[in-house]
Amino acid sequence: MTASGEDCGVYLPGQAAGKRDSPPADTGTTNTSSKPSKDHPLLLLAAGETGGASAMHQPRPPSLPRRAKVSKSVSLEESVRMKRFRNSQESLSDRADTGSSSDSLREDRAAPGVVDPSVRPVSAVSTGSPVLQDAERPRSQQSDPGDRRGRSATLRLSPVQPTGPLPPLDERLASAPLRAANRIDRDCLDYGVPAKEKFEERIHRKFSDSRLLENMGSDSASVNSIRSIYSVLSPIRPQDVRNRSFLEGSILGSGALLGAEELDRYFPDRRVGIYVVTWNMQGEKFLPANLNDLLLPTDSEFAQDFYIIGVQEGCPDRREWETCLQETLGPHYVMLYTASHGVLYLTVFTRRDLIWFCSEVEHATVTTRIISQIKTKGAVGIAFTFFGTSFLFITSHFTSGDSKVYERILDYNKIIEALALPKGLPDTNPYRSTPSDVSTRFDQVFWFGDFNFRLSGERADVESILKGTGGDDMSPLLEHDQLTKELKEGSIFKGFQEAPIHFLPTYKFDIGCDDYDTTSKQRTPSYTDRILFRSRQANDIKVVKYNSCANIKSSDHRPVVAMFEVKLRPGRDNIPLCGGMFDRNLYLEGIKRRMTARELKRREALTSPSTSTICTIS
Repeated sequence: MTASGEDCGVYLPGQAAGKRDSPPADTGTTNTSSKPSKDHPLLLLAAGETGGASAMHQPRPPSLPRRAKVSKSVSLEESVRMKRFRNSQESLSDRADTGSSSDSLREDRAAPGVVDPSVRPVSAVSTGSPVLQDAERPRSQQSDPGDRRGRSATLRLSPVQPTGPLPPLDERLASAPLRAANRIDRDCLDYGVPAKEKFEERIHRKFSDSRLLENMGSDSASVNSIRSIYSVLSPIRPQDVRNRSFLEGSILGSGALLGAEELDRYFPDRRVGIYVVTWNMQGEKFLPANLNDLLLPTDSEFAQDFYIIGVQEGCPDRREWETCLQETLGPHYVMLYTASHGVLYLTVFTRRDLIWFCSEVEHATVTTRIISQIKTKGAVGIAFTFFGTSFLFITSHFTSGDSKVYERILDYNKIIEALALPKGLPDTNPYRSTPSDVSTRFDQVFWFGDFNFRLSGERADVESILKGTGGDDMSPLLEHDQLTKELKEGSIFKGFQEAPIHFLPTYKFDIGCDDYDTTSKQRTPSYTDRILFRSRQANDIKVVKYNSCANIKSSDHRPVVAMFEVKLRPGRDNIPLCGGMFDRNLYLEGIKRRMTARELKRREALTSPSTSTICTIS
């Protein structure tokens, strides 16, 4: 060889780094041609010569292909999307990811210097490369340990096959977490064995009263499901739900939510108790400290199912008045509905367990003043259906004045013609209804308020009659009553009745005492506050009590109360139900006040000297 490797700038492997020859001396001749000599080692290798060049150079496998760099013009989102797409293609096509564990052994059996063309080289920058696969590759293809730190080191092992048959699945539908979640702790004494036995006895008693189990046969799935949730409700089969919808109900009388079966369950004698109150409050700002005498008299053995309170010239704060009513009636009653027309208030309370059988409540108002903006005279009406019986409650305030009987009759006629009820509720008996009289469109109608009918005659004559009446006989006084005379003539309140009056006139008193008007006007005592009723069917309404409340003296009128027993009839599920809606905020506020008052009474009892537990020796 005439030219060495140093002349071409090629490093030969067989040549030591520290034993390089010094450059040849300059002979003065310059080689102007850059063409290599025919004895150059690269030419010898290309020609197939295996002389000294083959001994000095060992062939190496080709380097792994590098990933193409993303052009700077490509956006960041496109580069990330291309990166994810390439990685997904590599993971799908990589035999190390999709093949079996024997592929890595096949790579180990391959010659270290020979590259298998069937094996696709793995990119050195591919993310998520398994460590074990990297360790099984040839040493020349292993990645840098420093680069391996940045990769995810998730080990991918071969799947483990079961050694035996799998255990059978549990036939129970509830899983173990659900069974653990529904488990009752042993420290809960309320769910002890005696309570469980009592609960099962109560369920069987409930089932015996229901007709749902008559055709149940051997189907015990519903019974088991109802026991599993600790409920006393009757079980419901899917077949029963297919037959009728519990939201819309059945239009048939039997089996319906408002039908005879449910009515007999809650009211075996098919009669409901209704308590009606009318009171002219004279616009007083301060309410009585206690309304128990008004709503819960001591001469009544039981509380009633419905409480209807009508107020004329009510207090300025109507919300405060309703809260006091809720506080007095307690947690067993909820306010079903309330309506107002100026200072006329009408409120309906019912028992909580009866609210599901009430329809949607509707109301309407009528003003009898010439100027409609002045809402001191007029009427408020509330209507709803309970089971199959429709109710209408009206409270009104007629024109005042001793001699204005005709004006009061005009007020009555205007109210019965203009009170637009019912609106969406169906009429239970449209054949007996009159378009010009709202009182004929309902089964049971109660009309109460300050009708302002007076006792004819001078005050001295009335006072002498009052002194001459003995006991509860007020018939001599009622002979001068204007409303009694008009009722007999049929000019007002047609079809209405009134219970016998056995109480003193309720108007007009001096506030805070039992003396009638001692002012210069010397108004004549009169029965201005009245409660009348009307029914489509004879003897459907029975009067239990009709009296005044003499203990409440914060107004110049005494409240008048009446208690009725009203006959009910089963209905159909073709009416919109109220769905258990009531004023929850008012309910909570009333109960809070009730608890506060009880706590104050308890503290007063503890601090009272008469109840002291300390013994004194004199």
